[in-house]
Amino acid sequence: MRSLGRHITMPIFEYHCPACDKHFEMLVRSSTVPACPQCGSTAVDKCVSAPQAPGRSAGIIKSARKQAAAEGHFSNFSKAEKSKLL
Repeated sequence: MRSLGRHITMPIFEYHCPACDKHFEMLVRSSTVPACPQCGSTAVDKCVSAPQAPGRSAGIIKSARKQAAAEGHFSNFSKAEKSKLL
């Protein structure tokens, strides 16, 4: 999913073009017919993508907690961390 602002997310789909054997990702709305960016073919196969695990690096966690606090919720803070903030 790709974030477009604070609250809207749009799905990105993975496709394979059998005509030129290219794999590509594309943001596709329901009314859009995907076309291969390499050869232009619309006879593409939708692939099943493996979900990406949530990030666990300290920088990602710190950023997520800062955003959560700015939005007024503390669901991803431990009890000890919540007591320091409140």
